[in-house]
Amino acid sequence: MNNSDLIRIAQEYGSPVYVYDAEKITSQYKRLTDAFSGVPKLRLNYAAKALSNISILKLMNSLGSGLDTVSVQEVQLGLRAGFKPEDIIFTPNGVSLEELEQVAAMGVQINIDNLSILEQFGSKHPDIPVCIRINPHVMAGGNTNISVGHIDSKFGISIHQIPHLLRIVENTGMHINGIHMHTGSDILDIEVFLYASEILFENARNFKDLEFIDFGSGFKVPYKPDDIATDVAELGAKLTARFNEFCAETGKDLTLAFEPGKFLVSEAGYFITKVNVVKQTTSTVFAQVDSGFNHLIRPMFYNSYHHIYNLTNPGGKERFYSVVGYICETDTFANNRRIAAISEGDLLCFKNAGAYCFSMASNYNSRYRPAEVLWLNGQAHLIRKRETFDDLLHNQVEVSLEVPEQETPAT
Repeated sequence: MNNSDLIRIAQEYGSPVYVYDAEKITSQYKRLTDAFSGVPKLRLNYAAKALSNISILKLMNSLGSGLDTVSVQEVQLGLRAGFKPEDIIFTPNGVSLEELEQVAAMGVQINIDNLSILEQFGSKHPDIPVCIRINPHVMAGGNTNISVGHIDSKFGISIHQIPHLLRIVENTGMHINGIHMHTGSDILDIEVFLYASEILFENARNFKDLEFIDFGSGFKVPYKPDDIATDVAELGAKLTARFNEFCAETGKDLTLAFEPGKFLVSEAGYFITKVNVVKQTTSTVFAQVDSGFNHLIRPMFYNSYHHIYNLTNPGGKERFYSVVGYICETDTFANNRRIAAISEGDLLCFKNAGAYCFSMASNYNSRYRPAEVLWLNGQAHLIRKRETFDDLLHNQVEVSLEVPEQETPAT
């Protein structure tokens, strides 16, 4: 897919528009499977929360992926997309016992990350296999905005609570078939990740009926030109050797699992916007586009970087711009960014727009959410229509309000 293809998509489906490259998703999936080809039993569970369009889920299913879900709705989407219940893992945080039971009844693997629900579920359903999420108190990810491995994190059961966890398992007679961790996003230091893995291996020895170990994910992808990323080949070689050694030590035929989301879809995504206004102030040149944090909130919410380039004038002389949106609130995508000369009507393309972009979109300011397009086998396929005014009113109930007449006060 090239710039001309992206321009044609924007012309056909309007802007703003999200575009996803199926070939890039496929190649990223293959990178991971190749990196861990030495593991006899490998399971990659795509993290649906990154991008949950049902056509993307169907693509993942066709690649042989499993599915990592965090809500009963994602589970239902996964089943609708063709995933078998046994190929889905449910890893929520802070959900009710009722939701957990609802998902378990579907035949999906559940993953519990707190002692209270673990004890309640184990007491009622000791025969249903359960995975437990451990917090190793190791922060292997470089993105502090979405850290989950620190000691005050709401995620996972602390390694310091393992004795309590084991008492619950013994008292309820429940069946623990998996153990899981997630240390954070944007992993760069492989040795820190491997250190956290050792904690997981050590705790895995406590469960005689273990079937799999899930190491989460958080693999970093490049965001800027010449950016650094997780060396998945090195990680694959080192963790594969240690995993196989652990299986030999314990005599267990275990599955090694990951739950990649951003790694699979981030670089496959492009977000195309049109420049409405080029506004010069005393100190800044603003490129104001036909979007805002209602469509792409990551720069404002996570301070994340998205490389932006001018699709219409890619070879133009570079100038400095602040790229902002049309929301009546501060919605800055980029400050003082070098971009080829921008004119009103130009199309700007945001890269790394596949993960946590459309999935976090809203109707703030009563704006429509954009269309989504999948580039597959050299053709553009519409996988979500642009919203309309009727979509804004859908599920709203218009109440007929009659204002009572006010009585004239007595004189």
